[in-house]
Amino acid sequence: MRKGIRERLSEGVVLGDGGYLLELEKRGFVRAGPFTPEVSIINPWALEELHREFMLAGAEVLQTLTFYASEEKLATVGLADKVDEINRAATEIARKVAAEGDALVAGTLSITWAYDPAVPDSAVRVREMFDRQLAQQLAVGVDFVIGETFTTLGEALIALESIKAAGLPAMITMAFEHKDTTHDGYTAAECGKSLEANGADIVGINCLRNPETMMPLLHEMISAVSSSTYIAAQPVAYETHNHDHNFTSLPGFPFGLDPYQLPRTRLADFAVRAHDMGVRYIGSCCGSVAAHVREMARALGKLPPDDTMEVWKQDGGRPKSAYEYHRKRRMEQETI
Repeated sequence: MRKGIRERLSEGVVLGDGGYLLELEKRGFVRAGPFTPEVSIINPWALEELHREFMLAGAEVLQTLTFYASEEKLATVGLADKVDEINRAATEIARKVAAEGDALVAGTLSITWAYDPAVPDSAVRVREMFDRQLAQQLAVGVDFVIGETFTTLGEALIALESIKAAGLPAMITMAFEHKDTTHDGYTAAECGKSLEANGADIVGINCLRNPETMMPLLHEMISAVSSSTYIAAQPVAYETHNHDHNFTSLPGFPFGLDPYQLPRTRLADFAVRAHDMGVRYIGSCCGSVAAHVREMARALGKLPPDDTMEVWKQDGGRPKSAYEYHRKRRMEQETI
């Protein structure tokens, strides 16, 4: 029997996958702007391939592409009647790829854009949307559920209620936009304590911020929760401004983000630092592709180091590639 998420976390760090919607947009399968996940029913093979890339790169969890797969969000692109189909199809695709290895499948709930703390009825509506999504994901089968990118603690707690009612382990991650507090005024520490008190198995932070700007908030959250609650971190792989930590506020969003993408080594460094400070679920979000995940896996000791020179057959003569040539030059310079 496969080990579940809590058992795996008790034994050590678990590596999550990367970003889906922005990468699929770059490949031509998602519309920039709405970033809705109908790719699962229009071009399912494209989503399947990206799942497979992440798993082969070392990801131990595959998230269902059900981010923004709620009724009101899909209604903005005329797909409100496809909620059930999209949630079911996305889960089936993740399940199919995970079965090729030992990856867990995490059902996904996300910000709905329908929650308004000033309107009591909105909480009821949001809960209905979460329950509808989860019903389809559970029908196919998920190992645990991640509620992610919540900018208000209120909506995060509604997602947590829905997941716990389904009887599954719950991971809830907050997103901090322009300030170090949520839109409803809670700090990372307060979010962590509240989510823990309401039964979350894993609490953390994801999206919007890059590795460096996420670190201080992770410190806050770790210091606020008990040792029995695991911490998760999934930063974006984009550089952000010092005066505004939200990558979606960059002038290049959404069509010109390429110059802001971080090198894979930045994500690898983050993985090590996060692990050393006590984070046990380490993944990445928007902008992170298989190369980032693979480098994080190597940094965490989940994949062997990449040293192609060790297995590259050479005859000892002249270099026959730029890689070999410049490596030889560097070695010669180091000996001078």
